[in-house]
Amino acid sequence: MALDDVRWMRLALSLGARGAGRVWPNPAVGCVIVRHGRVLGRGWTAPGGRPHAEPQALKQAGDAAVGATAYVSLEPCAHWGRTPPCADALVRASVARVVIGLGDPDSRVDGGGIDRLRAGGVAVTGPVLEAEARRAHRGFLSRILKGRPTLTLKLASSFDGRIATATGQSQWITGPQARRAVHAMRLRHDAVMVGAGTARADDPMLTVRGLGAVPQPLRVVLSRHLDLPRDSALARSARAVPLWILCGAGADPDLRAAWEGVGARCLTVETGPGGQLDPKAALDTLGREGLTSVFCEGGGALAASLLAADLVDDLVGFTAGMVIGAEGQPGLGAMGLADLEEAPRFRLTATRPVGSDVLHEWTRADESTLRLI
Repeated sequence: MALDDVRWMRLALSLGARGAGRVWPNPAVGCVIVRHGRVLGRGWTAPGGRPHAEPQALKQAGDAAVGATAYVSLEPCAHWGRTPPCADALVRASVARVVIGLGDPDSRVDGGGIDRLRAGGVAVTGPVLEAEARRAHRGFLSRILKGRPTLTLKLASSFDGRIATATGQSQWITGPQARRAVHAMRLRHDAVMVGAGTARADDPMLTVRGLGAVPQPLRVVLSRHLDLPRDSALARSARAVPLWILCGAGADPDLRAAWEGVGARCLTVETGPGGQLDPKAALDTLGREGLTSVFCEGGGALAASLLAADLVDDLVGFTAGMVIGAEGQPGLGAMGLADLEEAPRFRLTATRPVGSDVLHEWTRADESTLRLI
């Protein structure tokens, strides 16, 4: 693998990351066009998914793209949608070579982009930095291959794993720096999700605040009966910031109409054997709607059901230097585990102090599940 190819692919991946949380259902792709060590054009998937990274980079490069090399973090698309195929645009621009980070498993592409490039006389190299590209596009890959978005579960707790006192007081266990970090994490995901209990108890907005004028992620609440307070912050802001409520088929039609009347979208989800919303069906529904990444902030029952169903891809924990005791409310609901071997396990990927708290990040312990393909 040529060092220059690694260098420029790393830049393409960093450019693509700028679209994270803003481009679903499309992947957040980055593209850089280079000739003789000089960057001629850069691009990344625009908010809403259009335009794609490649035509933006080509527009910057102009006629200088002739004979240049394009580095693209994901195989250029080969199908017509609202815009022409990016592979054709690269051929028309007469680039000499395209270096890809990863092939696109979407059935509308799946090698077709590479075939179009080669048929047009363009040399294709790749994959380059495949592991990094796979990680960068894992939400898109998950939606295409598994039918659901990737799920990050965030837990903020005391040193002894409690999220509130026995009376329910929880604001604030972690400090302002940790809360600011959470807002930045929300920004990098397509949606922020909570259960009905958290929505009732905390009256959250679930928006990104304190980071300037930024696009807001979609807000998702799981509420089987739609029994959420209609004077809540979520209800009052439903027209300004999209709100989806996942409910059961038996939800009161009048409540459904009331929520849709204030601007929310209600989606029916299957229930499981216990009568609760089936967590896999919930994520499958979000995947069909185009979401690629979801940031779940609780509560305990929802978090436990997602873990028990093996749907959590990443864990993010904020641990505060305080202790609450056994009478406090635990961070997770019951999971019914009888054997330690049944417990979900995750691999530590990062840990660092955030203000007076500690952030620790974990990913699936099974590396094969990370590969997705």
